[in-house]
Amino acid sequence: MVIRSGLPGLLNSISGSRATPCKNKITRGVQSGIFLVENGMGVRSKSHYRTLTFLTRKVSKPVFESAGISKVEAIGGNMKVNQVAATGLRRLSTFRPNKICADNTLLNNANKHRLSSALKNLNTVNTRFINTGSKNSTVGSGSNTSKAELTKNKKDAGLSDKSVRTMATASNVSSMRKGHISQVIGAVVDVRFEGPPPPILNALWVDNDGTRLSLEVAQHLGDGVARSIAMGATEGLMRGQEVLDTGSPITVPVGTPTLGRIMNVTGDAIDGFGPIKSENHLPIHRAAPSFDEQKSDEALLITGIKVVDLLAPYAKGGKIGLFGGAGVGKTVLIMELINNVANKHGGYSIFAGVGERTREGNELYHEMMATGVIKRASLVYGQMNEPPGARARVALTGLTVAEYFRDEQNQDVLLFIDNIFRFTQAGSEVSALLGRIPSAVGYQPTLATDLGSLQERITTTKKGSITSVQAIYVPADDITDPAPATTFTHLDATTVLSRQIAELGIYPAVDPLDSTSRMLSAHIVGERQYNVARAVQKILQDYKSLQDIIAILGMDELSEDDKFVVARARKVQRFLSQPFQVAEVFTGKPGRFVELPDTIEGAEQILNGSCDDLPEMAFYMVGDIKEAKEKAVEMLKTR
Repeated sequence: MVIRSGLPGLLNSISGSRATPCKNKITRGVQSGIFLVENGMGVRSKSHYRTLTFLTRKVSKPVFESAGISKVEAIGGNMKVNQVAATGLRRLSTFRPNKICADNTLLNNANKHRLSSALKNLNTVNTRFINTGSKNSTVGSGSNTSKAELTKNKKDAGLSDKSVRTMATASNVSSMRKGHISQVIGAVVDVRFEGPPPPILNALWVDNDGTRLSLEVAQHLGDGVARSIAMGATEGLMRGQEVLDTGSPITVPVGTPTLGRIMNVTGDAIDGFGPIKSENHLPIHRAAPSFDEQKSDEALLITGIKVVDLLAPYAKGGKIGLFGGAGVGKTVLIMELINNVANKHGGYSIFAGVGERTREGNELYHEMMATGVIKRASLVYGQMNEPPGARARVALTGLTVAEYFRDEQNQDVLLFIDNIFRFTQAGSEVSALLGRIPSAVGYQPTLATDLGSLQERITTTKKGSITSVQAIYVPADDITDPAPATTFTHLDATTVLSRQIAELGIYPAVDPLDSTSRMLSAHIVGERQYNVARAVQKILQDYKSLQDIIAILGMDELSEDDKFVVARARKVQRFLSQPFQVAEVFTGKPGRFVELPDTIEGAEQILNGSCDDLPEMAFYMVGDIKEAKEKAVEMLKTR
């Protein structure tokens, strides 16, 4: 079917209507205009999409802007040449043929004055009528535009490669199902499809001002409408805009090319070093390893942090939670763990920044650069300025990267998540946007399910292990809050940071009585460490019970035995403090990595009275017991 050059003939061919001539004479203007002609324009079959393209000799980018046109896209070939999406005109099914004039000026009421002036004097070189829903395109006159000419037009228009490839990054975009936005409410985008909507969790693509925005299907509303959550800002989206169904969940690059890089929730590099070129991609929504694939491992993970290794040791391949309120040192502790464990461990490390401060993510990146850890680490960021959809999925992106190293490269991987509370908080925001009735304290009714889908994928298999360290914010220092309380059930070890201990100036501010670990068992850690750890906990508990008496009556009213308990407990308490390498720039004290045997030896000597003659401040912010004794000698010299 060959269409005569010019719009009137085209309109007559599709709808049998005659176009109304306009008074404006077109002589020059924009590079191209592409408009979808749908059923409302007279196309009898819903399966047919008609694309009308105008090619001109001259490009005038300011004309695009004055017309409210937000994007130009070049795909090339004999299909679409250049695409212009005009504000208010992304879908033309509500227009009538008599509103399109013979001089190619659109005269609907909302855009009449703006577009008639912007498209005035457009010199039409040729008109092409293309059936994009068919393999065999029917092309009218002037269809022999060369690839070199298209490239030149793109350069003349000042378009970047990113802007012209935005909607053509899939291997076969033309085969994707198409829908159109019917409603945008904040981060929620409703998309209408012909026929059944895409499955839940499918990823959708939409162009937003030259950038590909990913949406994730969350609900089916009926009549082919899918309610989706945006992974980025939705400002600029409009009703009627075309959306593509990718046919699968969000997929991200995995493997060795991700090492040393920073990506966002959808796998796009955000470190300024170009795209991550990986041959392997995986969906972020995956099933947890089956029961027969999992493996139980009772090996210890030595951190070099005294209070952790002695009283609440971590398991290799386990899940560890760092609980604490605001400002008690969760992020500093997790950064020290990255520094100590990643350097000593030597394997791959994945860091997922979930809803935390961008400044902290930047500091961590430069710290990793300085120590060289970055070469064996991948960073995935979805910081607190991101929409809730991104914050609710970035932990899954980081976990997917870790799973590939475990399952395909048989690696023992370290996964750091800061902060898992922001994951549940983002889920609560998404749940509210979707209209679900909240449960206790305003959390989503699916809190346990959402958290379980993440935590059950973090496990040790016969191929490798994922050891996860998760910082968990405790709202208002209330450990019974549903978010931290639900997380407790999934963890192998809990390290609780106390504001009362932080007020004493003891860092890390780990509460040795509230922190627990399933690894603190005689048959795992050995009789000696088990007995010393229990003795430390007992003397600290005895000291805690005596504090009320001391506050009311004073130390003089205690018995001699109780005075020994208090003195030794205070020395143990200060011995469990430790200078961190990552905080060295702030404290001026060099960090210490303390081996487990040295920690056990030091605690044992304090408990048996070998250090009763040393001042308690000699044990504050030191490494092993040898350093404490040297500090005591220096203190005596200065008296």
